Amino acid sequence: MFNSLRSRGEGALVGFTTAGDPDPKGSMKIAQALIDGGVDVLELGIPFSDPIADGPSIQQSSSRALSSGTTPQTVLDMARQLKPQRNIPIVLLTYYNIIYHTGLEQFFAKAKERRVDGIVVPDLPIDEADEYRAAANKAKVGTIFLATPATPDPRLKRIVECSSGFIYLVSVYGVTGARSEIQNITLETLQRVKRLTDLPVAVGFGVSKPEHVEKLVSSGADGVIVGSLFADIIGRHLGNLEETCNIIKQTASALKQATKRAAIAHI
Repeated sequence: MFNSLRSRGEGALVGFTTAGDPDPKGSMKIAQALIDGGVDVLELGIPFSDPIADGPSIQQSSSRALSSGTTPQTVLDMARQLKPQRNIPIVLLTYYNIIYHTGLEQFFAKAKERRVDGIVVPDLPIDEADEYRAAANKAKVGTIFLATPATPDPRLKRIVECSSGFIYLVSVYGVTGARSEIQNITLETLQRVKRLTDLPVAVGFGVSKPEHVEKLVSSGADGVIVGSLFADIIGRHLGNLEETCNIIKQTASALKQATKRAAIAHI
């Protein structure tokens, strides 16, 4: 997907939603709205009781999903149902406890069977990821590791070596959540990462406006990751699923259009 978009001079929109928020049935419709709105990669979060990398928006979405009875199996089944609709890449975000509890090989076998393309594990450092990477490589599922502005170059090189699919660049210090502007340190870190790898680099944490998307893609990002914005929309419109889906579709469409405008401006 990234290569195809790159050949067209276009950035990727990775749309994140916590699977099961506000409930499994409604979450399926929200994921469909993201796809209909134009996301190029769908990222499904497996809800977890202690999402340490996430700010209030996604913490609350995880709480709603868990309260509705969502389990890791629920999320894997959602991925299997969603994949045939557009055949876009599907990535799971999960905390390592869930994978460890299931068993590495068993978890990745299930993910592969359900046509999951990659996994993001925010709390798994590369120093402790050898068995994880071996299981992922055996199942041919991408390993997507995170880099941050605080990551020194020697460690950044190791993260690049351990990653497949794309590099998840955390744009700011801190947790997920919509921000008002893109910081200079984000653009500086983006250039550091781009100098070290030919893998696509997607920027997340705080991306919430079309102008953010334009700035990042025109500065060399291969894609952007948007999640808290969609979680906030769900939280504001609980009880009105049709309106939620309409707003999410429109929002995703506006963000996707920004990836195209940015690419044209960059050319």
